[in-house]
Amino acid sequence: MVMCLLKSWTANPETYSPVAEAIAASAPPSLDAIKTKQQGAWASGNYAIVGTTLQIVGEQLCETIDLKSGSKVLDVAAGNGTATLAAARRFCDVTSTDYVDTLLERGAARADAEGLSVEFQTADAENLPFSDNTYDVVMSTFGVMFTPDQPKAAAELMRVIKPGGKIALTNWTPESFIGQLFKTIVKYIPPAPGVNSPALWGTDARLKEFFDDESSDITLHERSFNFRYQSPAHFMHIFRTYYGPTHKAFLALDEEGQAGLDADIRALIDQFNVATDGTMVVPSAYVDAVITKA
Repeated sequence: MVMCLLKSWTANPETYSPVAEAIAASAPPSLDAIKTKQQGAWASGNYAIVGTTLQIVGEQLCETIDLKSGSKVLDVAAGNGTATLAAARRFCDVTSTDYVDTLLERGAARADAEGLSVEFQTADAENLPFSDNTYDVVMSTFGVMFTPDQPKAAAELMRVIKPGGKIALTNWTPESFIGQLFKTIVKYIPPAPGVNSPALWGTDARLKEFFDDESSDITLHERSFNFRYQSPAHFMHIFRTYYGPTHKAFLALDEEGQAGLDADIRALIDQFNVATDGTMVVPSAYVDAVITKA
């Protein structure tokens, strides 16, 4: 059975989640077990080093939804505060959540440095500790897309939003640089059976599957984020050292596997890199998805 699952997945590599590092064994692991491994992956390294470079994405998301001051906002899988800080800068009532406490601490330090008022609370995106119909806006930037139980996470976002409120998400697309990075890692680290690719959140079809029944509108805005690093080698150092999923992938491989993954990622960078001066400027497509609750 497991071999059939792996063959099916290999034929459809978009079903891979790079954060789920569980190796298929005699029986598929539970989603709770996968979540525990994911939590450990995000807690490893220091995602805040990468997260701070994405701040423009949170600012753009707030502008995409025309976020109004005074709105009651929930940031889900907030990391170190990309969307949190952007919403707080617009004088919203913001609650920032993640299941990794150290990332929330980083976000809190950033908020304190800017004199921003934010409530930080540990929470699982698949089991949010908030009442129904509570928030005007629920946001997530490259966060909730990584949950192992995607339908459950989507249902939680819809549950806590008020009727007429907006769910605002930034999600990498399957064809993007990051989407292709996921597919590169799959060659070396098999995915956990039953876990779908986070990049599917960047597709209209998947979002309609999640939200169509309870929404009045779903709109995707195509965007691009430029990964700007001193060089491809600099990017590799940062992502191998600080970005949890990549950090864990390299740790799981032997020397030969590490060399192969390193070479393949560098080849992917060369494919996307538009810089001609030795630095790295790699555009990666994503979408701002806006879902309005009926």
